[in-house]
Amino acid sequence: MLRSALRARAAAATIRTQTSSFSAKASASKTKSKADPKAKGPKSRSKPPGSAAADDVAASSASRIADLASEEETRARRIAEEINDKSLDVGPNGRPLFTAAQSISGLSRKDACSYMKFNEEELNAVLPEGLPAGMKKEFEESMRSALLVRQSFLDLRDNFRRVVDPPLRSSDGKGPKVRKQIVLDGPVSCGKSIALAMLVHWARDEGWLVFYVPNGKEWSHGWFFYRHPDTGLWDTPVQAAKTLQDFLNYNESRLQQLPCQIFDPIPLGEGAGVGWMKGVDSMAMPEGSTLYELIQTGITHTHAAVGVLVRLRKELSLVKDIPVLIAIDQYNNWFTFSEYEEPSLCSFVLSCPFMPCKMVNAFRSMMHDDMMIGAFSHSTAVGKLRQDLPDVPFDARINFPRYSLDEAAAVSYYYLRQRLIRRESFSDEKWKKIYFLANGNGAEMRCLAPFIR
Repeated sequence: MLRSALRARAAAATIRTQTSSFSAKASASKTKSKADPKAKGPKSRSKPPGSAAADDVAASSASRIADLASEEETRARRIAEEINDKSLDVGPNGRPLFTAAQSISGLSRKDACSYMKFNEEELNAVLPEGLPAGMKKEFEESMRSALLVRQSFLDLRDNFRRVVDPPLRSSDGKGPKVRKQIVLDGPVSCGKSIALAMLVHWARDEGWLVFYVPNGKEWSHGWFFYRHPDTGLWDTPVQAAKTLQDFLNYNESRLQQLPCQIFDPIPLGEGAGVGWMKGVDSMAMPEGSTLYELIQTGITHTHAAVGVLVRLRKELSLVKDIPVLIAIDQYNNWFTFSEYEEPSLCSFVLSCPFMPCKMVNAFRSMMHDDMMIGAFSHSTAVGKLRQDLPDVPFDARINFPRYSLDEAAAVSYYYLRQRLIRRESFSDEKWKKIYFLANGNGAEMRCLAPFIR
């Protein structure tokens, strides 16, 4: 728990301070002993000065940690006891703290600034690629699988809803602009990754085919890599196979129904740990193959993994029977440096200019007619970007905001409900103080909430 970690850190700082004090006293005592000829004997040599005090500090620290663990256990027990007490589910101005909507599709503007409950097992099933770190931290610290419904997310969802199902428009053409390609930007910890994951959740509930990459940085950092002699781009077959498997985990039944529309041979590359195939540089896909069979080929044959993933990108553009959405988190990492290098060219891992790997080169562009959204992750960024990005429409970038005052109120009442804030210490004046102190940063508000006294 973050609360426990903060208290443990404070306890550790106290221990270090006290230990330093004891060490200083021990040093002074040792100096005095050297000056006094009488201050010697087997008793002074048998036990170093200050050791008893250090043992007392260690015992005190262990006792504090045990108390903190007991406090968290007590909090968890009380939350479990109160889980069905509806009288506690009250938000600001007496509004319901939780929405009655049963799905993300059923959320409306009136549900903004309320919380939606989720089943974590169902979340893991609909997002097998992995939950965002911020979402998992929120669940862990609040001890409940619930997320704030934000108007900024509803606007994002409705944008793509209008792309697929355009509403009847008035003759004057007024109305919000519909974007097929969006880049989510905004401050650190403003909720971009969570909004993207919830958008993927909603689209899959609607029956869309969604290609979701929650860790875009992994496409240009780590794993096995080599530079393909024909393209000059970096190939990463292990990461390609993992991405294909992640895409297959949720979409298997749908992919079995979608036929391949491109039957050119798939170029082969170096296999992970097995080198190149001798005398073979491509693999044919039989006519009548499905996208499921195409992906299985890339998972089964490590030499074909990168080629299959690049082919899949082209195939997704040709799918017309169902809506297709490409969602990339940590998208900004595809425009800066990579870890890939050749010893003859670079002496330091991050000193060489960014050279896109073949997978990034295939998926990064937004200059097309497909639905695509990329979210920036400033906590994982490896470089600063300019405002205009290559292969991205000039008006695609939108800023995702931090909490508004109304959202912060709902968040504070939710943390009160989940006992992150003590009831006897709670007041509107106090939660507003931490809101302004954190400048609307969600992670910082959650961190500061337990310190309301």
